[in-house]
Amino acid sequence: MTGSEIREKFLQFFEQKEHQRLPSASLIPENDPSILWTAAGMVPFKPFFTGAAKPVYKRATTCQKCLRTPDIEEVGKTARHHTFFEMLGNFSFGDYFKEEAISWAWEFVTEHLGMPADKLWISIYLNDDEAFEIWHKQVGIPEDRIVRMGKEDNFWEIGVGPCGPCSELYIDLGEERGCGSDDCAPGCDCDRFLEIWNLVFIQYFKDEQGEYSPLTNKGIDTGMGLERVASVLQKVPTNFDTDLLREIMDHTAGLIGVKYGAGPQADMALKVIADHTRAITFAISDGALPSNEGRGYVVRRLLRRAVRFGRLLGKEEPFLFDVATAVIRQMQDAYPELLKSKDNVTRIVQTEEKRFGETLVQGSEILNKLVNEAKRAGKDTIDGNDVFKLYDTYGFPVELTREIADEQGLKIDEDAFKAYLEEQRQRARNARQETEYLSQKDALFSAIRDDIGETSFVGYRSLSAQSKVLCIVKGDERVESAGAGEEVFVILDTTPCYAESGGQVADKGKIYAPGLEVEIKEVLRPVEGLNVHLCSIFNGTLNINESVQVEVEANRRKNIARNHSATHLLHKALKEVLGDHANQAGSLVEPDRLRFDFTHFSALSQEEIVQIEKIVNQAIMADLPVETFETSMDEAKSLGAAALFGEKYGDRVRVIKMGEFSIELCGGTHLNSTSQIGMFKLQSEGSVGSGIRRIEAITGEGALRYAESREQQLTGIAAILKTTPSELVSRVGMLVKEHRELERELESLRARLAKFEVESLLNNSVDVEGVKVLAEQANAGDMDSLRAMVDLLRDKMGSGVIVLGTSSDQHKVSLVAGVSKDLTGKGLHAGKIIKEIASVVGGGGGGRPDMAQAGGKDPSRLQEALDKVSAVVKQQLG
Repeated sequence: MTGSEIREKFLQFFEQKEHQRLPSASLIPENDPSILWTAAGMVPFKPFFTGAAKPVYKRATTCQKCLRTPDIEEVGKTARHHTFFEMLGNFSFGDYFKEEAISWAWEFVTEHLGMPADKLWISIYLNDDEAFEIWHKQVGIPEDRIVRMGKEDNFWEIGVGPCGPCSELYIDLGEERGCGSDDCAPGCDCDRFLEIWNLVFIQYFKDEQGEYSPLTNKGIDTGMGLERVASVLQKVPTNFDTDLLREIMDHTAGLIGVKYGAGPQADMALKVIADHTRAITFAISDGALPSNEGRGYVVRRLLRRAVRFGRLLGKEEPFLFDVATAVIRQMQDAYPELLKSKDNVTRIVQTEEKRFGETLVQGSEILNKLVNEAKRAGKDTIDGNDVFKLYDTYGFPVELTREIADEQGLKIDEDAFKAYLEEQRQRARNARQETEYLSQKDALFSAIRDDIGETSFVGYRSLSAQSKVLCIVKGDERVESAGAGEEVFVILDTTPCYAESGGQVADKGKIYAPGLEVEIKEVLRPVEGLNVHLCSIFNGTLNINESVQVEVEANRRKNIARNHSATHLLHKALKEVLGDHANQAGSLVEPDRLRFDFTHFSALSQEEIVQIEKIVNQAIMADLPVETFETSMDEAKSLGAAALFGEKYGDRVRVIKMGEFSIELCGGTHLNSTSQIGMFKLQSEGSVGSGIRRIEAITGEGALRYAESREQQLTGIAAILKTTPSELVSRVGMLVKEHRELERELESLRARLAKFEVESLLNNSVDVEGVKVLAEQANAGDMDSLRAMVDLLRDKMGSGVIVLGTSSDQHKVSLVAGVSKDLTGKGLHAGKIIKEIASVVGGGGGGRPDMAQAGGKDPSRLQEALDKVSAVVKQQLG
């Protein structure tokens, strides 16, 4: 049975059990900053289990693409470790529970996958007698094949929130795969008992004090690793030998010119390359691009690790982008989004591969310097800190460092390197936020929503509302009232204030009542259906159940709407000018500016910037009507609506349509027509990561102020240059031409002056054991001028040593040394001379035997350095 057949069989099985079949969510968790990656099938359903959102369906089934990196170093070494994998799952949100979950799991693995019942073992939580009874009495599993395990293995919880015991299905792969121990059983570290399915029974809520209370609505969260199940059914020793990965490995082997199975080194490399390429292909397709932080750092690290394993097999030129095409070909039927992003993915991978090649060159130069320093110091080992810095800062593989050091007769301090590496990993572990269901504050607001119900947002149609105070929160506690000078969270039954979402900042406003004035500083939506206002009480006392008037700061909202509507026009313009690959990768919409990140591979040309700006302004002047309506997701897609980055969509979606120019899904606030934007001005464009560009722009009043400021500047500059703004370009062009002519004249005069100075300096040479030596300060503006003077003096002198020095400011010294060809054969070396004297002025340098230069930091000792030249020459001659 192929991996694709297993995937489809699982989803169809649960569809027949009345589960809603849903597509895989993105690897980038939606509206969840607590985690970097979707690392399990339950992650997209986290709000349903926590109560932060209401599920559209009571039952669901998915095949979820997942990415995990804690065990990255184990990939390729073991049979099962991966960074990217697929997790099959079935979920219940307050519907069925243990009996159905257990019986269906058994039915699927035995009747539909054909696994032998006598080879299947079960693990349960220590005191989960309910699960034991179902497995033993209803399913018929012998008692000796049901293993009770402790909390560490069989109880699922992470932080505050829902949790519960687990039950796992294991298959016995045979004694030959085991460790030989008499007590070998499920949970053993050997390969005999393979866990294939984990059933999580979400039946408790863990609070901040660590207390557990039963949940009214219990849930089911299961996860079955597709690669593991495929290895069992295809009767292969590792996940990598399944059709899910083997085809990718064989393609890679053909590119590199090796054969899988030829040896352990090549096999491990092929496994790492296949696994990591799957991970980066899916991650980039979902919008995570290589960078130096967050998700981008993970993508870059995986990509470079894969490239490095290719180089260990002798593949020097870029090849990973070709492996990515094999991944897409293998997975496109199950994940059609891969085919749509194929060109984007392969281009980014190839660009990153080339950059890593440049990094390796830079790292090699640094390593060569470390090798030379170690040899000069008489050491046989390169410091572990230096090895770690090469690895961490420059991405230089430690294996390559070890190999080069070995070629030079050196070792690397392995223990120190490992200590630095472990220290970094510990920092990462401490900083990494695991899949927390709910923060303490979010748990509080979830409980409040369950108590008071959902609140109403009327801000799409009105900027003011009569409202009632439902709840006041001070710190982490609900209070009855709040007085002047206090800062509190306020929940109203109705609000016109927009909560920060999808890149658009929150509204600000006021709450009024007789004798009461409250400033709304921020609006949040910590859980679905609950708008929370962060407020400062100016005057009076705010009380529970009080009737109040709420007003949005109207001009600020209008400016935000201008910028938000402009981002939709900009997105469309970018696609028209650059191509369909220019997709939104992030945005920020504020009252005074907009920021728009998008996928593209190079800086925009001036012509492209002008064209984009022109298209947006033409759409503004066209006075296109801005229509807003709700519809189903399927209907919105049929209309051609594009989803915007960072938005969360349910079964019903909000569509923003601007004439026939733009149509997108969006929950933000917008104008009634594009002409209300006024004007669009693109202020800057630059890179924020590999394959990601950023545009910053202004609209409306901000654009008008910008235009007025520029006009004033032009008028002022024109006045200084005694011309008019319309003649400014030609006037500046003429001045630039005059300036170049004057510079040429100045250079000519400097050259003539240098000749006079050279004649004067020649008279100051001294004889050192039969060699003419000239060491003087010179009037030279820069290093180039100083070198030119040394060349002139050497030509005039014929045979000799010349060292000239100059100081251009209080902290910089320049030195140049020249030795005539006849003297280099007698042991005189300009590079060694310059190095000796540069140390006097706090600098360093070097060069060829006949010409060398150096810099220094202490001009006050320049003459002292020059006075040392004769002694250095004498020493070299001696």
